[in-house]
Amino acid sequence: MRNIKPIIDPSRPKVYIETYGCQMNVNDSEVILSILQEEGYALTESMDEADVILANTCSIRDNAEQRIWGRIDQFKLQKRKRDGVIIGIVGCMAERLKDKLLEAVDLVAGPDSYRSLPELLRAIRPDNPQINVLLSHEETYAEISPVRLDKNGVSAFISIMRGCNNVCSYCVVPYTRGAERSREPQSILREAQEIYANGYKEVTLLGQNVDSYFWKDKENPANNVNFAQLLEMVAKISPELRVRFSTSHPKDISDEVIYTMAMYDNICKHIHLPVQSGSSIMLEKMRRKYNREWYLERVKKIRSVIPDCGITTDVIAGFCGETEQDHKDTLTLMEEVVFDSAFMFAYSERPGTLASRKYPDDIPYETKTKRLNEIIELQGRMSLKSNEKEVGRRLKVLVEGPSKRNPDELCGRAGNYKMCVFPSRGEKAGDYCEVEVTSVTPATLLCKRID
Repeated sequence: MRNIKPIIDPSRPKVYIETYGCQMNVNDSEVILSILQEEGYALTESMDEADVILANTCSIRDNAEQRIWGRIDQFKLQKRKRDGVIIGIVGCMAERLKDKLLEAVDLVAGPDSYRSLPELLRAIRPDNPQINVLLSHEETYAEISPVRLDKNGVSAFISIMRGCNNVCSYCVVPYTRGAERSREPQSILREAQEIYANGYKEVTLLGQNVDSYFWKDKENPANNVNFAQLLEMVAKISPELRVRFSTSHPKDISDEVIYTMAMYDNICKHIHLPVQSGSSIMLEKMRRKYNREWYLERVKKIRSVIPDCGITTDVIAGFCGETEQDHKDTLTLMEEVVFDSAFMFAYSERPGTLASRKYPDDIPYETKTKRLNEIIELQGRMSLKSNEKEVGRRLKVLVEGPSKRNPDELCGRAGNYKMCVFPSRGEKAGDYCEVEVTSVTPATLLCKRID
């Protein structure tokens, strides 16, 4: 059994990694560390002792990029203190800004170039920064076993595919992560089995659109694997291994996936289903390839098959040309669905996207802010309404650790992804506990022990 924890060795050159953005980036950082450890590097959690400082970046919103520019200034202080420190920007921002970043740092590497990191690091000189931002149609890092960076050893991420083919008009991902390609299923199963053998209790299968996962066996089409089949294969590893996935696309989530979830107790009953807008007019302009009615039908189907399934979402306020009626359509959809929680943002134009070329960013900042605040306020009420339905229910919770507010209490998530807090009896992270919900807040289920 391979040790999947980071190597901490003072005799090795040290690498420090900061990760920004989504779960995909966390998994990418784990792949990067695996590659560098094989080349003799060791992880450090202190930037002050690092020989190599890497920021794994996100370009989905402008404020994420602005934060990185600020961090680069902090990284440069380390170069002034210690000779030989290397600063690198990797990930989506590296892919998007390329030469502009190369003026500020020693290394720029896109999401498909991580295998070349050791070679790039060796080639760096004070007057010779290195860059590799070539996108690939094949790279999935399938045979690389990520080095897990989580703290509790309970939950791990597995990337099942890379890239995206949807080209939503507001989104930069297809330009920074390239075309969609799926990993060979046996490599995914090997990684999941390794995770379980190392004591992890939960895996999350990751992709920009997991529902479009499809592995083609060129020699025998009968061995082709779609996402529902892959989900079942992972669930069969052990009934004690929880299986989650993210992110689903409303146009692609199939009845087969929904029924597969219902068949297996260890497939968590939670779907993150980004809606972005409740207006069919806005959805068409966003190139989401579904309308309001389609989305509501998918929600209806999910709840008819899995009545207690948790559903979370993403919402964009103030997209190009959004009218007050479009905004109201979003609010009424939220009231109809009653999402458990949501990631909510004001529209941020991203250079190079279809929207930036075709549609003026014409909603005033004040209007975007007002609409976003209304969405946030409504979701707070919807979250409370959703949680109130849990009172009296008995749930199986996977312990994540002590509650932040009270060390005598534990916290962990139920299968529907809702956070539970309950009295401790000495359990540790990774244990399962049976609880009953006694009261709620918009964000938390407060529980008593029943085991």
